Amino acid sequence: MNDQHIAPSSLRPVRGAARCAVATLALAGAAWAARALWQIRLAMSGMPASGPPDQGDGRHRPLTALENAYHVVSALGDVATALCAIAFLAWLLRVRDNARALSGQPPRYAWPWVYAGWIVPVLNLWVPRGIVADVHRASAPGERLPCAVNWWWGLWVAGMLSGVGLMYTDSTDSVIARAYEDVQLLLAADAALVGAALAGVFVVRALTATQIRTVETAPGASADRR
Repeated sequence: MNDQHIAPSSLRPVRGAARCAVATLALAGAAWAARALWQIRLAMSGMPASGPPDQGDGRHRPLTALENAYHVVSALGDVATALCAIAFLAWLLRVRDNARALSGQPPRYAWPWVYAGWIVPVLNLWVPRGIVADVHRASAPGERLPCAVNWWWGLWVAGMLSGVGLMYTDSTDSVIARAYEDVQLLLAADAALVGAALAGVFVVRALTATQIRTVETAPGASADRR
């Protein structure tokens, strides 16, 4: 680590960003748990005699009260997930910038990958985890990567590859039909994403604590990085 030329102005405050990331991760986890609860309620109620909401050929029957409620829960979950993504990326950019200042070395992945790494097919299977691992490696050389990172990423990928979790492209009405017919796969994906959100809380807390400790003991760094 390059300890000799760390300018305080180059080290960005991370505590506030970490708190926002933790709060929105918890919110997103709760939102996906709520989706799972409503999917269970749909499965238990059984499909109405009139069939699924999407009748095919552009025809849709009127929704039941439970189905309408699921639409609301799903929409709120989308908002919570978007807020979580914004807060998490804001935190990740800050700790990444600090890691670069502390190590004196450029990150393995250029800054566009902080965003593109999540959406480029195939590369999204490892790039985001690689960015997080690089932050930890640069912030605390020689320290073991927190096990929460692997739990977080493994659960995220499981939910993403399930095809019915965070990355499903079906309409909400189609998801409702799935809940009536085969809720188990939906619940498995929801459980993986709830677990990923909870593990993500530990990732943010662990990496933030490690970096703050390193920053506060680094020569030339400000002792009060709020």
